[in-house]
Amino acid sequence: MSETPVYTRPETLTDRPMAYCPGCGHGIAQTLLAGIIDELKIRERIVGVAPVGCAVETYNYLDIDMSEAAHGRAPAVATGIKRARPDLVVFGYQGDGDLASIGLAEIMHAANRGENYTTIFINNTIYGMTGGQMAPTTLPRQKTQTTPLGRDPETTGHPMRMCEIMATLDSPCLIARTATDSVANIRKTRALMLKAFRYQMEGRGFSFIEILSACPTYWRLSPKDSMDYIGQTLVPVFPCRIFRDRGAES
Repeated sequence: MSETPVYTRPETLTDRPMAYCPGCGHGIAQTLLAGIIDELKIRERIVGVAPVGCAVETYNYLDIDMSEAAHGRAPAVATGIKRARPDLVVFGYQGDGDLASIGLAEIMHAANRGENYTTIFINNTIYGMTGGQMAPTTLPRQKTQTTPLGRDPETTGHPMRMCEIMATLDSPCLIARTATDSVANIRKTRALMLKAFRYQMEGRGFSFIEILSACPTYWRLSPKDSMDYIGQTLVPVFPCRIFRDRGAES
């Protein structure tokens, strides 16, 4: 009796054990990326840009051309690559500390110009690689290394909702937030990422996919409890939905 495989490892995903902490969402996002690259057959003409943070590990797991950027500067590097080589498919892969803090001006101006590249934004509400400090997306009362009593909005502000901020700009063609806490949501995440790359290949302009992701290590939760935390705690603050889809409107 013949057997039909239900899953095979994407060719773009390197045969190398991932060094991410157990339960980290980066592995999910990068596996999805690899499968999309295979499906679109763009492995020989895609370039990724990942700066400082856990995102920097992306180079080890995707067998594609990649460029490292200074902290927060992925939008500038991605813009330069895409303008110099518009035939390439370009994406920035950034975490919340990187994109929404030191790189906030970079991402907002790239989006406002409508640069024709794709941003994959991993939001786990904390600085991961540097030790678990408060990030711009850290929730009120969330404990971090720099807010051991919990984030106090009166002194440190409220979490920044990047999709909502992006939606105030006229130029982006696709803005969406999704999550990695369930099989259904992972499938939605893949579909949105695939759409973003297709829009870029059609020349529609800037796309922004925010992915709510787990950081069990600095949330001080088990991998399973981290998945529950996404749905029960993150999603009420960061609603998962499509904020703009110019392709669907046309």
